[in-house]
Amino acid sequence: MARVALVTGGTRGIGAAISEALNKAGYKVAATYHGNDAAANAFKERTGIAVYKWDVADFAACKDGVARVEADLGPIDILVNNAGITRDGMFHRMSPDNWDAVIRTNLD
Repeated sequence: MARVALVTGGTRGIGAAISEALNKAGYKVAATYHGNDAAANAFKERTGIAVYKWDVADFAACKDGVARVEADLGPIDILVNNAGITRDGMFHRMSPDNWDAVIRTNLD
């Protein structure tokens, strides 16, 4: 039975490369994304990797998303916390909302 890997931010950039490498190695992969449905669906069509949309900074969304992945693919064996965002700018000019979004997504 194939092991299951969950890759947050797994449909673009480094996350896509990780998802594809795990898939090639024989894992059943679930790749999460937050924004671009068209790009995520194109990734799914190209790779055959399952995609799931949720905000990794939202605890309830993560709980529900993990339950969906496990219902579809089985228990998760590997978690790759790859998702991350940036709000480029000088620290002293960053709004509290942008700061909170970066910390919630990248560290929580």
